[in-house]
Amino acid sequence: MSFQGYLKTINQKTGKGPADFRKLAEEKGFTKSGELVAKAGDITKWLKDDFELGHGHAMAIYALLKGIKNEDSE
Repeated sequence: MSFQGYLKTINQKTGKGPADFRKLAEEKGFTKSGELVAKAGDITKWLKDDFELGHGHAMAIYALLKGIKNEDSE
């Protein structure tokens, strides 16, 4: 599955897009001024617990927050 495919599936499941996850991560203290300050395990646990995402989908959001594949799909 492509990165964009992951984001599309995540949006369908959660109703949230990249901008939403960036905002939520900032509110939770996982990012500061858009810079990732949390570890992958903390991010994936949050996404699995709160949004019931699988590991691959959670890692796609982690990559988004880290700036990898940061293709704006807002």
